[in-house]
Amino acid sequence: MNHPQKVAIVTGASQGIGAGLVEAYRKAGFVVVANSRNIEPGPDDGVIAVPGNISERGVAKQVVQTALGRFGRIDTLINNAGIFIGKPFTEYTVEDFTNVLNVNLGGFFHITQLALEPMLAQRHGHIVQITTTLVRQAIAGAPTGLATLTKGGLDAVTRGLAIEYAKSGVRVNAIAPGIIKTPMHPAQTHELLGTMHPMGRMGEISEIAEAAMYLEHAAFVTGETLNVDGGQHAGRW
Repeated sequence: MNHPQKVAIVTGASQGIGAGLVEAYRKAGFVVVANSRNIEPGPDDGVIAVPGNISERGVAKQVVQTALGRFGRIDTLINNAGIFIGKPFTEYTVEDFTNVLNVNLGGFFHITQLALEPMLAQRHGHIVQITTTLVRQAIAGAPTGLATLTKGGLDAVTRGLAIEYAKSGVRVNAIAPGIIKTPMHPAQTHELLGTMHPMGRMGEISEIAEAAMYLEHAAFVTGETLNVDGGQHAGRW
């Protein structure tokens, strides 16, 4: 029996969690169409790089058309691209607001709307948002208003789309990380950042990838936000 190779799209794919997700999907046998602003082709011919700002609809179209043109299908979309700006709410600028809204929500809207069409036509697909556990549990002294505003929207729409498409063969889930060891966090901050989780450490990129692989194979799971945060969402500690 012929089993065509599965195809995943990963946004924000050039480093950190996104790069870890690309690696995980490749190990799982997927080919990956990887997008970020400055991504460049690498040595793996199973990873197709499509550079550009995902907040631009033309870039989202190019990503989807690349997947369909090269492989004829889209099995999974990982909405990982995002901007995080932490500052007191009254200090955000209009430019901050516009940039975060355009990428975190606009990027999601464009690529998800376009990728849904072939998923619905083929009667199967999986869409995963990378949100933040701060949506469920804010941390005193760590102001993150624009993150919770936009990632909270993704958390809510995950459940809405899961219901909307539950009978179509398309599942929709989310992963809500705590603070993960990525290049955005200098090594000298790791000890302090670890204290922001009940387990007393930061998360690893590999642990987000493992969560994605669980959701990938969990055929009866949709509308779920999987917290990968060392217990941070569970309450005060």
